Amino acid sequence: MKKYYLAPLFIVMISALLMGCAGQEVKSTAPAFQPSTFQSGHYLPKVNNFVVILDTSSTMADKYQGQDKAVIAKDFLTAMNQTLPELKYNGALRTFGHFAYLPDRSTMLVYGVKPYSTSEFASALNGVKGPGGDTSIPLAKAIAAAGGDLQSAQGPIAIIIVSDGVDMDQLPVNAAKAINGQFGDRLCIYAVQVADDPGGKAVLEQIAKASGCGFSTNVDRLATSSSMAGFVESVFLAKSAPKPVPEPVAMPMDSDGDGVTDDKDQCPNTPKGATVDARGCWTYAAVVLFDLNKADIKPEAYPMLNEAVLIMKKNSDLKVQIDGHTDNTGTAAYNMTLSERRANTVMKYFVDKGVEAERLSVKGFGLTKPAASNDTKEGRAKNRRVELTPVK
Repeated sequence: MKKYYLAPLFIVMISALLMGCAGQEVKSTAPAFQPSTFQSGHYLPKVNNFVVILDTSSTMADKYQGQDKAVIAKDFLTAMNQTLPELKYNGALRTFGHFAYLPDRSTMLVYGVKPYSTSEFASALNGVKGPGGDTSIPLAKAIAAAGGDLQSAQGPIAIIIVSDGVDMDQLPVNAAKAINGQFGDRLCIYAVQVADDPGGKAVLEQIAKASGCGFSTNVDRLATSSSMAGFVESVFLAKSAPKPVPEPVAMPMDSDGDGVTDDKDQCPNTPKGATVDARGCWTYAAVVLFDLNKADIKPEAYPMLNEAVLIMKKNSDLKVQIDGHTDNTGTAAYNMTLSERRANTVMKYFVDKGVEAERLSVKGFGLTKPAASNDTKEGRAKNRRVELTPVK
């Protein structure tokens, strides 16, 4: 009778051994992936939430191009995770397969739903154990479970299924149609096939088509950093609107080239090289030309007046009106006479320097047009001046 007790014990030991083998961590031997980067500020989240559903069923232990399909799947998700910028979306990782006789573990949420973090997603992915169990029923359960994970989700949603698609019937397709009914046009389903099983390809294409806005592809097409960047952009990202380019501001013109723009120039058409003040007027006020109540030119003003003589000699057709001005010391009538005397003194200076008298005229303005404040000594000194006005 002891032999009959040994048979169940043997089965339990074999099952435990199989579970131990299936639960081993999947390790990659692929070279380190060099991800493309997305320029900061140029992209916005296309989705508010995403769930990755990873196939960990027994068929993923099979070889494809000399490598376990489970390893290829994890390498793909690692590359996707390294490429995906950390923007404001919630992420989740759900696995399916495991052991069919453990229905409560045929699909498991191993990360999220929570604000996406590159490092936390990588940690969860690295903790996923090796393949075990069947495929079709657990994938349907995983899709349905994702609907529960996202029950309170707002905005656009992406579900990314990574599987070989092997040994599947229509149950996952029906589950995809059901979850599409739950979320409507907010949901896009994307399927990434590992290996090249034709039947698996057909089923995964139907699953992706169920959402109306997703697509199905093969992991072989996403092996480069550029192709992975294209996949990430298609699924997760939208280009941000370019910042509006400000209309070019038209710079005010300076028609006479005196350094004072036309909008501020009170004395247009001054000749090239003339000394002008902030108003754009051809004036000599930087050096005091006249003492108080005087019409005699101060010697320190000669170099400035010589500049005007040189300009007039270079422009033989230029005619100039010499405007005399005063400060407000004294009566208006006295200052009018004084301003005329000052203008005549400057005219005589120009004629003595060789400027033709017929090109010159004089006019006195007295105290009527101050160029500076008469409230200060410095301002009054600047008002004892002459200005030169080109005339036609």
